[in-house]
Amino acid sequence: MTTAQDLLNAALLHVPFDGWTAACFDAAAADCGLSADEARGMYPRGAVDMALAFHRQGDAEMVARLKAADLGEMRFRDRIAAGVRMRLELADREVVRRGMTLFALPQHASDGAAALWGTSDLIWTTLGDSSRDVNWYTKRATLSAVYSSTVLYWLGDDSEGHAATWAFLDRRIDNVMSFEKFKAKARDSKLARAFMAGPGKILETIKAPGSPRPNYPGHWEQKENQ
Repeated sequence: MTTAQDLLNAALLHVPFDGWTAACFDAAAADCGLSADEARGMYPRGAVDMALAFHRQGDAEMVARLKAADLGEMRFRDRIAAGVRMRLELADREVVRRGMTLFALPQHASDGAAALWGTSDLIWTTLGDSSRDVNWYTKRATLSAVYSSTVLYWLGDDSEGHAATWAFLDRRIDNVMSFEKFKAKARDSKLARAFMAGPGKILETIKAPGSPRPNYPGHWEQKENQ
């Protein structure tokens, strides 16, 4: 019996030539002996859903590699860099290039942005990020920017072993860490403390998805000695 994975595998033979397109989807269905309706039952939006499934597959392999790797002696910035590098090492450049073309289209841009955010979230989560406040969002936003710029550099990199890409990645990670240090210093300034005591207090209400929200409907926080 043909599975969704079989159909995706068949499509990957056509993606380098046809891109993630209807022609690719139809060719893959024909290769698997599926009707158009049967193929759409597996991927309702056709090639778009196939491209997203392929991206999630790469993310899952990256997570497995990160969990199996011995990163204990690494600085945290190097662990983040290792996550991005592992993700790219699992990718096929031409397939990714075709995916970039697909998700550059206005009607699919939100899907592409969500996939990028998902990869960044998995890297942070797998490496043990425990932030549940606004930092949950800023960490993933900055890593998304690092990852996307590194992918673009990697697509045009012809250096041996992609050495230029890994050097580029290291520079971008250093930029992020410099920004984090700046944020830490800024938080200790009198101006920042005054801001957080006033209009900035609203930032305290920003929570990571799934975080408990005391005093919100559906949540109850028991007080001591009650």
